[in-house]
Amino acid sequence: MALASPHHTVREDWLALVREEVIDPAQPIFDCHHHLWDRPEGRYRSEELAADIGDGHDLRASLYVQCRTGYYENGPEALRPVGEVRTILDWGRAQPQFPVGLVAFADLQLGADVRPVLDALIGTGEGRVKGIRNTTAWHADPAVRSNPRPAPDGLLRTPAFYEGARAVAEAGLCLDVWAYQSQLSEVAALARALPELTVVVDHCGGPLGIGPYRINDAACFADWRSALAEVAALPNTRIKIGGFGLSVMGYRYADAPQPPHSEILAADWQPHVAACLDLFGAERAMFESNFPVDKGQFGYRTLWNAFKRLAADLDASARDDLFWRTAARCYGIDDTLFTTSTGRTLS
Repeated sequence: MALASPHHTVREDWLALVREEVIDPAQPIFDCHHHLWDRPEGRYRSEELAADIGDGHDLRASLYVQCRTGYYENGPEALRPVGEVRTILDWGRAQPQFPVGLVAFADLQLGADVRPVLDALIGTGEGRVKGIRNTTAWHADPAVRSNPRPAPDGLLRTPAFYEGARAVAEAGLCLDVWAYQSQLSEVAALARALPELTVVVDHCGGPLGIGPYRINDAACFADWRSALAEVAALPNTRIKIGGFGLSVMGYRYADAPQPPHSEILAADWQPHVAACLDLFGAERAMFESNFPVDKGQFGYRTLWNAFKRLAADLDASARDDLFWRTAARCYGIDDTLFTTSTGRTLS
């Protein structure tokens, strides 16, 4: 039985009500976090991604992040996620840079026994499997839910997960972690225990704005920033800036008669983005779209315009860090994708 999605519904007719001019169209971009799926609540496969990436901004490459798409229906349970890698590669044959890399799923609760699964993912991935992510976001309040299949409490704390994460590092892969602000101490403990592992914190470290939280409440913000600072103090951590369209963050742009302008998004997000940059620096931070999850609240062109507004006061090197360089280095993507001219003037 299909489970109800906690995400806002994508409405193309609503998104079409606002269309902005593209800001700084020559800025190369690596969208380091998106999903692809074909679900009862909507389709977002390579064709839909291509329409978004072709809408004015200079998108050079993208990174797919696991979301249970295309698992094998048969065979050993632990190896069924290998089907996701095969599916995404097959969907993207026409535009192999979208995605140029994948963050796959391997059950790290297998501990050291996850190694054959990692080998199978890498062997199937044609050199494009760059990282692993598990479903780990958990909160005691049932209102705080960002996954149709919420994780149980404690996955990030188990000895098995630590052993599995160690195997990820040994395989030369990154570990993406989606955790709420209430779990950031667990993320810090993991990164501290495994300094050889690159831990990429998704969606600004999960600032919350529902249930007992309010996104613009000073105390909630202070708690999030303090917890994120513990993570940022560890040199093997990176952060993805985005995910503001997630229902758990508390923004309700989807309720308005028209989608928001990038000026509104930039103003709303500025405190969290500024904190991420202050704690991590541009050299350890990267902008992400989190599409199609966030597409229920704003369009792709508008999103990247908002990020460009937020980065406008930075120098060219820091902007490149945020828009492509940090992610390319983190995931081992060839820099020439972003530094070679495509016929447009590069910044």
